[in-house]
This record gives sequence, C-alpha cells and structure tokens, in this order.
Amino acid sequence: MSERLYTVLLYSDDPKVRDRMRLAVGTRPAPGLEIEFAEASDYAECVRLVDDYEIDLLLLDGEATPGGGIGIARQIKDDRDDAPPTCVVLARAADRWLAAYAEVDATLTHPLDPVTTGTTVAELLRRTHAVA
Repeated sequence: MSERLYTVLLYSDDPKVRDRMRLAVGTRPAPGLEIEFAEASDYAECVRLVDDYEIDLLLLDGEATPGGGIGIARQIKDDRDDAPPTCVVLARAADRWLAAYAEVDATLTHPLDPVTTGTTVAELLRRTHAVA
C-alpha cells in the first residue's frame, strides 16, 4: 500500500500543547497515511495557513486564547465552502455541545490519548479524502 502525505494544521497558543498534539497523532497514525504538520499560534496565522496552503485537517486547541479552537472552526466553516475537516481538543467533554454547534467534525479531550487521537485523525482523513 502506498503512503499518502497529508498536512495537519496544529493550532494552539501554547507550544507545549502543539507538541502534545503532534506526539499524539504521530507521523503515521494508520497504514497508508503519512502526516506532516503545520503550526499556528494565533487566529490570524491559522486562517492564513488555511488560505495559503492545502491543509487536509485542522487539529485545534479549544482552550487556546484569545481565539479558541471552536470559534476558529466555526469561522473557517462559515467562510469557506472547501473547509478542511476539523477536530477540536477540549478540556471538558461537556463542551461537546458547543463544538457540535460550531459544526466541528470530531472532538478529543485533554489529556490526549495517542490511540484515540491517531484513530480519530485517520478516520477524518479517510472519510474526507476517500483513502483506501
């Protein structure tokens, strides 16, 4: 099976959170999937990267400040017909209702479990990009 390279945008104002996201996803979350990462630390940078590059998935920190991942997900979905799938990492599972309102495709909770994170990322990429 040939590997396909996907770009996942990690968004958080905290570099340690971005590191934990990267480690939880890994560079090969499933057979046939290879991941490269782009990073954004603020809202403007996140939107610029989505506009300027082919981003296959957004992994957004719901606890980032001042722009949280849920708000960014909603804004990108509202502004773009071709918005990439979004996954927001939440501190509280109870906030999933808010993520659903923002039309987020998936949620994860802190602390990130590598198995669940890798599986979620692989499912979103396969579903959106029809990976065999």
